[in-house]
Amino acid sequence: MNGILSALVGVMAVLGTPLFIVILAAAMVGFYFAEIPLTVIAVEIYRIVDTPLLLALPLFTMAGYVLAESQVSSRLVRITSVFFGWMPGGLAVVAFVTCAFFTAFTGASGVTIVAVGALLLPALTQAGYEERFSLGLVTTSGSLGLLLAPSLPLILYGVIVQQMDLDSPFTIQELFIAGILPALLMIVLLTIYSIWASKGQALAHQIFTWQEARAALWEVRWELPLPFVVLGGIYSGILVISEAAAITALYVLIIEVFIHREIPISALPRITREAMVMVGSILMILGVSLAFTNFLIDAQIPQALFEWIRTYIDDKITFLILLNIVLLILGAILDIFSALVIMIPLIVPIAIGFGIDPVHLGIIFLANMQIGYFTPPIGMNLFIASYRFDKSITELYQATLPFMGVLLIALLIITYIPALSLYLIGR
Repeated sequence: MNGILSALVGVMAVLGTPLFIVILAAAMVGFYFAEIPLTVIAVEIYRIVDTPLLLALPLFTMAGYVLAESQVSSRLVRITSVFFGWMPGGLAVVAFVTCAFFTAFTGASGVTIVAVGALLLPALTQAGYEERFSLGLVTTSGSLGLLLAPSLPLILYGVIVQQMDLDSPFTIQELFIAGILPALLMIVLLTIYSIWASKGQALAHQIFTWQEARAALWEVRWELPLPFVVLGGIYSGILVISEAAAITALYVLIIEVFIHREIPISALPRITREAMVMVGSILMILGVSLAFTNFLIDAQIPQALFEWIRTYIDDKITFLILLNIVLLILGAILDIFSALVIMIPLIVPIAIGFGIDPVHLGIIFLANMQIGYFTPPIGMNLFIASYRFDKSITELYQATLPFMGVLLIALLIITYIPALSLYLIGR
């Protein structure tokens, strides 16, 4: 009977049953055969209500959806072009910085490609960059920013791990701070590669003028305080995550609806509905995954898996290599939220057993997911870029591979130099 029910859960997954139903079914099967009352599932789902950090999730999501509907992407491109466009490879720097900030605040890599990429791709080609290089740069840049506050995946990772009651506690603020240097490393390495790859090409450079700088600053005057107030408040510890999320959502609504008037009030119900559908799906998956996590812990499955792994792998370096390979594959076939709720309960106890700090693990996990967005053959951003720019998938494969190589080097540095993630938080 056990085998039949387990096989049924597997068939449900193969047939495309919604993820939360598959996880819930697996949890119910596990608790049933462990002779644990199924009411524990309802208790575990209810636990998320008592998680203050989850207040930030709908608020940041709402802010991100509003920003994605506005014209903030064009203003962001203009301001970064003014201050970085004069540099060698300046337009590439503009792309990396703009996309990183846009993805961090919207939480949506695909939206970045559609909104910001549509502005950057023509600008790159007009400046003299090769089309293949430009396509690869824009597609790759779409996932930058996952390691920067107020990244939703970082928040979700923190919520999941904190529910596991581990002996290595940390705060979401520490996660946000830990992501700064790894994110900067990725941007710097991508910039260096872009300068090298465009060497010898006759590229147009934007001439810096104070007149254009003042005009760009004036255009972005309402959005400019947002990252300083929110990020500064989070990094300094003045604002807790929920407070920062509330300020962000309210401020974004005011400036985009009432000041810029780029979003009519009549559109707010639609935007709110779309944002809350996204939040609802995350919460459903998170709720049932917590129940499943509880079963895994009660059944000592992570411990058993750790002992099994230790029979073949007995050092941290080899484990980290295997971990990166697995996560890259998962990043290519699963969306980031599904990967988080499925893998974190299994990976975290094993990683801690190998002496890996959970904060460092979170940065490794999301760095892999960031690359997985455009990993062939089925990285999501490849298909979004293919549709948006009317290019073949194979063309995008070729365009993104050099950038992937650069980010894999960054991933190795992040993985094997924990201080890069942990230095700023003193761990």
